[in-house]
Amino acid sequence: MAESIFGRVAQLARANINALLDSAEDPEKMLDQMIRDYTDNIREAEDAVASTIGNLRMVEADHAEAEAAAVEWGRKAAAASAKADELRAGGGTAEADRFDGLAKVALTRQLSLEQQADGYEPAISQQNEVVEKLKTGLEQMKGKLEELRGKRDELVARAKMARAQNQVHDAVKQVSVLDPTSDLARFEQKVRREEARAIGNAELASSSLDSQFESLDDLADHAEVDARLRALKAGSAPAAIEAPPTP
Repeated sequence: MAESIFGRVAQLARANINALLDSAEDPEKMLDQMIRDYTDNIREAEDAVASTIGNLRMVEADHAEAEAAAVEWGRKAAAASAKADELRAGGGTAEADRFDGLAKVALTRQLSLEQQADGYEPAISQQNEVVEKLKTGLEQMKGKLEELRGKRDELVARAKMARAQNQVHDAVKQVSVLDPTSDLARFEQKVRREEARAIGNAELASSSLDSQFESLDDLADHAEVDARLRALKAGSAPAAIEAPPTP
């Protein structure tokens, strides 16, 4: 009885859970539905346990009633037997025999009721074991329900965390595709090229200025040479090139 009840409940629970897992889109809704279904299964099991306990109590009541009736018929048999003994002692043999007959009828009923009560005992013992198993099974189901509720909170939190992480990863992927640092690198290269160009222009400007000063020096030298040539022709050599005095 216990195995059939909880086996059917477990089968229903597995069917509901598998259906939810196959069609699950929102883990939180799925787990909430699973808890509702499992709660309904527990309620169904509680009804079955209550029915089994009710049947047990009825059998126990029948057993107690049979035992009480057996005791009562035993009391009646004793009373009839005592009356028969009293009548027989007074010489009323026929009447005594009638009361002995009543005592035998009462004893027959007592024996039948005792046998009936004895017949209830194995069923009561078996039903008590079933009830204990059902109660234990119910407690286990309720414990599983609490475990499921706790697991639900954990899984919902993990699902939310996973969604948040996936959103971050998706954002990182988009940043990787449109990496602004690559634009910075290109801009840096452009700046470096401009800097190199400025350095080159500076070097070119410096070379040009030196050559201009060198040209000025060359012009000064040519002018000096021309001046000395004119002095020679005029007969007055510059002091720098006059002949040394005669000793």
